[in-house]
Amino acid sequence: MAAPLTLLGAPGSPYSRKMRALLRYRRIPHRWVIRNSRHDPAPLVPVALIPVLLLPGEGAAEPESMIDSTFQIRRLEELSRERSVIPPDPALAFLDFLLEDYADEWLTKAMFHYRWSFEADVDKASKVLPRWSKTSAPDEKVAPLSKLFRERQVGRRGVVGINETTAPLIEDSYRRLLCALDSHLAQSSFVTGERPGTADFALFGQLSQLVLFEPTSSAVAVEVAPRVVAWCEVVEDLSGIEVGEQDWLDPDNARATLRGLLCEAGRTYAPFLLANADAVARGAEQMECSIDEHPWVQPPFRYQAKCLAWLREAHAALPDAARGRVEALLQGTGCETLFA
Repeated sequence: MAAPLTLLGAPGSPYSRKMRALLRYRRIPHRWVIRNSRHDPAPLVPVALIPVLLLPGEGAAEPESMIDSTFQIRRLEELSRERSVIPPDPALAFLDFLLEDYADEWLTKAMFHYRWSFEADVDKASKVLPRWSKTSAPDEKVAPLSKLFRERQVGRRGVVGINETTAPLIEDSYRRLLCALDSHLAQSSFVTGERPGTADFALFGQLSQLVLFEPTSSAVAVEVAPRVVAWCEVVEDLSGIEVGEQDWLDPDNARATLRGLLCEAGRTYAPFLLANADAVARGAEQMECSIDEHPWVQPPFRYQAKCLAWLREAHAALPDAARGRVEALLQGTGCETLFA
């Protein structure tokens, strides 16, 4: 990968921050370009999502453009395994993938809730986010964009499952995640040991907003898990750390704190995934379930039904010995229900 890659994203996008931090850690030469700025080459992508990863084409070939951070990470691993973020131990790699998926698909609900449910957060986001692509735009041009952006995003809360009924569940889940991660980081520099895996960057991506940008959720983090706040500041750029194969975690020797993270995923994300997949399979317009004794209602997401299928495929593909180790660790966390 001699030619630099290009990552098109935005500071307010958790998935953009996930990928930018990962590229920095892996020391992969890249250009960071704000999407929709005058420097954006505007590549064709199937869905208007960020970040967009542009891989140089060979010779005169057009660059390869990719969306979806999970698949971007795997594509980069195909190109080079140096400073890999996928553990060589298949059991740890699977647990890492499971927690990456939890962060990407469940913790983002907390990010969206805090950003668009509290006046101080809404005010900051609606003023700052539209300015990233055009920092020199005059205020009179940005003001109407900020208003439209605010109205659109606040109005989308119901689509994500955010309402007065689910708000306490989301906030409790966020606090528990902070505490579980804090406990784990007290024993290990990263989720996957003394070197980061995909789950670390996925958690960082969401927390880069919750801990480093949103006023309300940031205050919660400082109160209950200042170690996590410091960790987020560090993970932003890990290009300077040196790692070796001995730095990966042995999941069998870290059950208490690793199980704490898995228990939170099993308590919230697992029942959501199962109910969502069932609603998609039935062609239902709404999914309804109970999560941690709270009612949850939202339109089903086909993508998250695919997430469950991908997790099950990865679980089924594990060697027998690794699958046994995974199942022993997942038993009683709630995550085991995904693979029953």
